[in-house]
Amino acid sequence: MTATAAGIGAMAGAYVMRSRVKKRPPPSERITMGIIGLGEMGDMHLGLFFGFSEVQILAVCDVDQSYRLRDKGRLDRLYSLQAGRRGSYKGTRAYRDYRELLARDDIDAVLIATPEHWHGIMGMDAARSGKDIYGEKPLCQTVHESRELVKAVRRYDTVFQTGSHQRSNGTFRFACEMVRSGRIGRVHTVHVGCGGPPEDCYLPEEPVPAGLDWDMWVGPAPYRPYNSKLHPKSWRPFRDFSGGGMTDWGAHMFDIAQWGLGMDHTGPTEILPPVKGLRHVLFRYANGTEMIHDPDATGVRFVGVDGEIEVNRGYLKTTPDHLTKESTQPGEVFLTRSENHRANWLECIRTRRRPICDVEIGCRSVTVCHLGNIAYWLNRPLKWNPETELFVDDDAANRLLDRPRRAPWDRNA
Repeated sequence: MTATAAGIGAMAGAYVMRSRVKKRPPPSERITMGIIGLGEMGDMHLGLFFGFSEVQILAVCDVDQSYRLRDKGRLDRLYSLQAGRRGSYKGTRAYRDYRELLARDDIDAVLIATPEHWHGIMGMDAARSGKDIYGEKPLCQTVHESRELVKAVRRYDTVFQTGSHQRSNGTFRFACEMVRSGRIGRVHTVHVGCGGPPEDCYLPEEPVPAGLDWDMWVGPAPYRPYNSKLHPKSWRPFRDFSGGGMTDWGAHMFDIAQWGLGMDHTGPTEILPPVKGLRHVLFRYANGTEMIHDPDATGVRFVGVDGEIEVNRGYLKTTPDHLTKESTQPGEVFLTRSENHRANWLECIRTRRRPICDVEIGCRSVTVCHLGNIAYWLNRPLKWNPETELFVDDDAANRLLDRPRRAPWDRNA
């Protein structure tokens, strides 16, 4: 939820205290940032990135004037307090059009936290402009767009962190290390709980709030009239703007399933639609492992021939029980350590290494989500080639790997 004034005040106090202890680096050593999208997630990231002494947030951007003026004022106040001069800082700039922010040569990196129908276009534009990127999950709205974003990131040598922050959580990492190290034997089934596919949007038209550029909010998606369910934060159930719960929580949970199976650079080869009245899609990998989507659950459960590991936020259960008290041993699989997703990205900006959830990983994980949605929509078995990223001998399914974009945003299609 959006931070309250009291919460911001508390954050300001904490950050001022921190700045007294840790000297702020000189301008030449700082990472300068812009934040694009100031809704629920962007607003949260703003406060958290402000807490890094090496970061200077120079600009914010949102199509909603109330959001961008709110966060411009918030940052000006926080930087004034940090400097010990109340009200003296006026350096934050606010933009309606993200392209104006990207055109600034003094910004090193951007956070993109817009609705997902904008992720691909903004990500590719940010890479072309020379910015490093923290991109909120899901990576993109289509399989094709996700692969094109990977190409742009590689072409422009961009450090891209996908916002699948469960990879920077010790419990999820431990569960995947146990699975990858063979502690439950050969894994034959993985159960992934997250929401289902999106629905079509037929919401009635409502008056557009003052200060909201609704045409820009819709952007590349099919035009739909304004409705308060879409903005500020309830757009996720609708197919025009999102992949539904499948790409929302699925971008987190399928990501962990891929990590635990060691499938970060590939994917399933078969997708089977629900059968016998169940609401489950089944994914089958080339090695025979089956992954079952459960739209009525949450979390990930790995089932092996010698036991099970179930993991969710704040939850870990193993069979046998003693696995929870053990640790990864020499000779077993040690996965990349990261205790803070944002700090990992900032470190990689300096070292130019790839972060823990690089764009390729984000692409492969969200592709699984999209494949699941396509199986729900077509309701028939599908064969997938993870190397070519195409369905095998299935033109109708391949047409769903991308979608038309409204002009002038079709330039990145």
